[in-house]
Parts: sequence; C-alpha cells; structure tokens
Amino acid sequence: MTTPAGAPIIVTALLGKQDFAYVDGLRRAHFPRERNQLDAHLTMFHHLMPSLEAELRQRLNDETRGVRAPAARVAGLISLGRGTAFRIESIELELIRHRLANAFAMLLIPQDAAPWRPHITIQNKVQPSEAKALITALAADFQPRPLAIAGLAAWAYLGGPWALISRHMFR
Repeated sequence: MTTPAGAPIIVTALLGKQDFAYVDGLRRAHFPRERNQLDAHLTMFHHLMPSLEAELRQRLNDETRGVRAPAARVAGLISLGRGTAFRIESIELELIRHRLANAFAMLLIPQDAAPWRPHITIQNKVQPSEAKALITALAADFQPRPLAIAGLAAWAYLGGPWALISRHMFR
C-alpha cells in the first residue's frame, strides 16, 4: 500500500503471535470498546511525514532483513492515570529506534524527538479508579517476562484507525 495523501506514518514493532494474543486480549477486555479502534501495539514513532515513505521502507528493510529479532521483555507496569500499560525493555530495539530517529532527526515532531518510553497500552480513557483497580490486579502476580518482537511495520494514520503500509520481519 502507498500512504494516502497527507496521512502521517506511524512505525511500530510487531509482536510475536503468542505475546500479541496475550496483550491484545487484555486490551480488548479492559480498553473501552467504543474507543478501541486498534489492536495492541508497540509504537516507535507517532508521526512521520508521508513523503518519507520510500526511505522509511528501505531503512526498515535494512534493520530487519536477515537480522535476528531483538531481545525484549515486559519489565513492569505503568500507570497512565486513566489507563494501564506494560513497560517494555529492549536495548536492541532502542538502538534501532535511535538509528531511525537520527536519520529523520530534522523532521521529527516533538513527541518523536523526545526520549522513547516503550510501552504497550492495554487500557486508556477510563476513570482513574478503574485504572488503579486494573494495575493493582495485574501487579498481584506480575513477573517480568520475555517479549517476542517479530518485525517492524509502517502504518498510515487515518484519523483513528490505521492502514498497513509495509511489514518488515526479522529473521
């Protein structure tokens, strides 16, 4: 797919099938149904210019083709005030993001130029008491665990939902 005219590009890390099923199941159970337009995701960039599509595809290919998947883990829980997320740690994924951020440095919006805080949101836009109840419930038996990163993807932001532009899988 080619980016629709004017649609910003979002870049995510793709999760392995089992990990995706787990976090997406939590998202479907705890994210308000009327506001949940997306599957669970790990955003690396929120808003790249559509004119970067060709270069971005090449750079994502370069980062993934024949490359072993980066090690990652679900390291903790994050309170979003009105939601809950898993904090993700991955030095290798951070290095990939750093290289991409350097390549596009002059074109990044402030949110993407700021230090990256990798996370997967499983709940948002709920009452603070509901968010606190979920984080308390999850914390009761939380253990850090590995997280499979299968690839990287570029998406066109369509005012709410996203449309896949390209998928780039690790070896």
